[in-house]
Amino acid sequence: MDTGRFRVPAGAMDWAIAVSVAALLLGTGLSGSHPAGERALLGSVLLAAGGLTLIARRRAPIAVLAVTGLCAVGYEAAGFEVLAVPYLVAVYGAVRAGHRTLTVVASVSLLLVLPLSALVFGEGSARDAFAQARNVLEIAWLIAAFAAGEALRQAERRADEAERTREETARRRADGERLHIARELHDSLTHQISIIKVQAEVAVHVARRRGEEVPGTLLAIRTAGREATRELRATLEALRDDDTTPPQGLEHLPQLVERARSMGLDATLTVVGQRHDVPAAVGRTAYRIVQEALTNTARHACATTAAVRIEYGPETLSVRVDDDGKAAPDDAPAPGLGLLGMRERVTVLGGRLRAEPRTGHGFTVQAELPVGRAS
Repeated sequence: MDTGRFRVPAGAMDWAIAVSVAALLLGTGLSGSHPAGERALLGSVLLAAGGLTLIARRRAPIAVLAVTGLCAVGYEAAGFEVLAVPYLVAVYGAVRAGHRTLTVVASVSLLLVLPLSALVFGEGSARDAFAQARNVLEIAWLIAAFAAGEALRQAERRADEAERTREETARRRADGERLHIARELHDSLTHQISIIKVQAEVAVHVARRRGEEVPGTLLAIRTAGREATRELRATLEALRDDDTTPPQGLEHLPQLVERARSMGLDATLTVVGQRHDVPAAVGRTAYRIVQEALTNTARHACATTAAVRIEYGPETLSVRVDDDGKAAPDDAPAPGLGLLGMRERVTVLGGRLRAEPRTGHGFTVQAELPVGRAS
């Protein structure tokens, strides 16, 4: 607990309430006038059972409502005139859980059954039977339990709504701040970097046309300008991504591979295994992995072919992209933002990512994404 104070676990509290109610019922029933013999034993068991049933009031409120009602009818028929405290607690729990109509139906039925049970199994008149039923279940207490459960349910609903409103407000503020940062970056950096990149490109072009040796520093400036432009564009796209664009998933992979072909890359797509629905986050991550891998292959790998393989498993989705580029087994993968972003996406989902040069030459990116389908 944040305040540092001791907090009783909910399960322990349920046990304490159930045992206390059972003890209260037994004490009340056995201390007053009660039958003897087998009826006394049966009634005592039902009194204890009605209280102990409250242990499950959070997990199964309707079942607890039914069991406590039947116990009340049983010990009343056995001759115990004890207020049905477990049923009142069950009414409170069921209404709090949102089962109002069913609770009303059960309570009205119980109000009708109790006097009939007292009349059938009792020895007094009909008037005595109704008085005994009233002692077991007072309508005023029943209404109070119902009202308390409904009041707390409404309070929890309003609290949840307020929490959702706060989250939406915070998200809107974060989106606005992200767009503001994107605009500031665009205004302050893009123009200057573009000028540096263009001037470096022109200087290299002019030097080569004149047959002059291009200085290494100028080539470094040109390369840095290209990389800065690409990384800045990626950063701005990430900042502007407010989740309003339609999500891309596995069904969009054929178009992605087709675009790679239009860039001069001989790309293929192979799907293995029985297709089945996967979580939306898994589909988006798979798409982003293939997208980043194909983009890197087309731009930096000097590759001619790329093979995309999607394998559906009972518990995982396997994504693999292989190319025949210039990467050699001894080359270490460049720690770029693309590879870092892929690894972060996979890690968030609890999966594994492998990105490394292939035997011979070329590069492979392989991810195992859990889909939560136990076989």
